Amino acid sequence: MDPHSSAQDVHRCDLCETAIVQSYCDFCHVNLCTPCIGKHISDEYDKHKIVPFQKRRSTLIHSKCETHSHRNCEFQCKDCNNMFVCSSCMASKQHKGHNFVEVTEIYKAKKDDIKKDTKELKNHISPTYEEIALDLENQLANLDGGYDKLTTTMSKQGDQWHREIDIIVNKMKTEISEIKVKHKELLQKHLNEIKQIQSLIKETLHALRKIEESTEVSPIIEYSSKIREFSKPPPKVKVTLPTFIPKPIDREKLYTLFGHITPLSTATEEQILLQNQPYTSDRELLDEPELVATIQTGYRNLCSVTCVNEERIWTSGETKDIKCLNIKGSTLHTIFTKSGVWPSDIAVDSDGNLLYSNRGTRTVYKVKSCQTEEVIRLQGWKPFNLCVTSTGDLLVTMYSEDLTQSKVVRYSGSTQKQTIQFDDDGKPLYSSNSSMKCITENRNNDICVADYQAGAVVVVNQNGKLRWRYTGHPSFTKNKTFNPYGITTDTQMRILTADRYNHCIHILNQNGQFLRYIDNRDLKNPFGLCVDNNDNLFVCEFNEGNVKKIKYLK
Repeated sequence: MDPHSSAQDVHRCDLCETAIVQSYCDFCHVNLCTPCIGKHISDEYDKHKIVPFQKRRSTLIHSKCETHSHRNCEFQCKDCNNMFVCSSCMASKQHKGHNFVEVTEIYKAKKDDIKKDTKELKNHISPTYEEIALDLENQLANLDGGYDKLTTTMSKQGDQWHREIDIIVNKMKTEISEIKVKHKELLQKHLNEIKQIQSLIKETLHALRKIEESTEVSPIIEYSSKIREFSKPPPKVKVTLPTFIPKPIDREKLYTLFGHITPLSTATEEQILLQNQPYTSDRELLDEPELVATIQTGYRNLCSVTCVNEERIWTSGETKDIKCLNIKGSTLHTIFTKSGVWPSDIAVDSDGNLLYSNRGTRTVYKVKSCQTEEVIRLQGWKPFNLCVTSTGDLLVTMYSEDLTQSKVVRYSGSTQKQTIQFDDDGKPLYSSNSSMKCITENRNNDICVADYQAGAVVVVNQNGKLRWRYTGHPSFTKNKTFNPYGITTDTQMRILTADRYNHCIHILNQNGQFLRYIDNRDLKNPFGLCVDNNDNLFVCEFNEGNVKKIKYLK
C-alpha cells in the first residue's frame, strides 16, 4: 500500500472528526465536511470564509480601516509613509492626488522575498557558515598533531645538547604549551562566534517559515529582510602554528642560541556571499528565443531598464520622469529627477531603493521612501552608468570634465573603495570620452563594461586586472560597426550586450567566447538591458519606447 494514500493521512473534519474534509474556513482555520458547514456558520459571525479545502489559506486577512471601521485597508498611500487606507480614504481630501499601491501586490512581492530569503539562507548562507565551522573544527582536531611535531623537533635538538640544555628545553616547552592554550582559545572563540550566528540563522529560518505559512498581512508587510545582516560572515580564521628555528650551540648564550618560537600568526580571509543569486543548474540556450511580453513605456527615447523583481521594472528615457511599471505596462509609481533633467542611468540597490545618476550635477541620487537624497557628489568628474554589486557596493563609470579620462569607481555607501582605470602596462582600459559605458557585475565578480566608443566589451576581474576584450563577431548579415550599449549577465555567467545598429543582442560566455545572437524577435535599436532572477531578458528599444521581455534559456 502506498503510505502517501493510507488512511492515517486523510484529512478529517474538525467538527465531527469522522467525515473526510471537503471545505475549509479561511478565517477560523477549521477543516469542514459539507454537512458541518452549516453548523460552523450558524453563529451568524460575518467573518467566516468557506473555501474548497484545496484552496485553504488563500484568503488574505486585511486590517480594518481606523477611520472607516466598516471597510478593509486594501491599499497603501505612497505619499503618506505607506499608510494603510481603504477605498473611502482614497476618495477623501486628505489623500487627494496621492499615489496608491494595492496591498495584495505588496503582499505577493514580500511573500516572494520571504521565499527567496529562505532559499538563500538554506542553500547558500547556512552552508557557508557550516564550511567555516568545519574548517575551525578541523584546525582544532589537527592542533595536537601539529604541536606534537613541533615538540619532537625541539626534543631532537635538546638531545644533542645533553643535560646542560635540559633546563632550556623544558622552559621552551612551557612556552609552547602556553601558546598552544592561546591558540586553542583563539580558535574556540571564533568557533563559538560562528556557532552563535548559526543558531541565529536557524531561528531566523524558523521565523521565516512561520511568516511564510501565515496569511496575516501585517507581519508580512512589516517583514524586514535580514539577509544583509548574515551575508558578510566574519573573517575566516587561519592560525598558523609557531615554528621552531634551531641555532648553533653556544654555552654562553644557550637560551638565545637554542632557537626561538614564532608567535601565533593569524590570517583572515574575507568571505563574500553573492546575494540574490541562488544555486542554479546549467541552462542551455533556446534555439529560438521567445517574446514573452512587450511593455509600452510611453518614452520616445527609452534608455534604461532595471528589474525590481519578475513583475516590476524601473525605466528611464530622455525625460525627467523615471517610471516603475508592471509587466502589463501599468505605471505603479513615478519619480521626477531632482534637477529636472533626464537621468544618465538607473539602478536598484539591495534594499529595493532606486538609484540614478546625473551628469549635469555630477551626482548620484537615492530615492528612499519617496525622498531623494545625494549619495555621491563628484568634483572634476561626471558619473554615467551604475551597477549594484552582489555585496551591495555601487560601481560607477565616470569621465573627467576635460574628456581626457574614464574610469570605474567602486563605492560602499559614499566611500570610495576601488578605482579601475589602467591595465598592467599603464594604458587606459576605457576610451577617454563622454560616451556611455554601461556596466554590470558577473557572478564570478568580473566587472564588465560595454565601451560604446571603443567598440568593445572590456572585462576585468574583481581586482581590476584585465581579463579580455570582445570587439564583435564576424557576420555576413551584421554589416554595421559593433558599438555595444547595454550590458547584463545571467545566472549562468553569460554576458549579454546590445548591438544597437545591428539590431541584435550578443551572448558571450564568461571568458568572452561568442555563443550566439538574439536577432529573431524583431528587435529595433536595442539599448538598455537587464535580466531578472529567472533569467528573463528585458530589452529597451530606444526609438520605439518599448521594453521587450524575452525568454532565451530552456
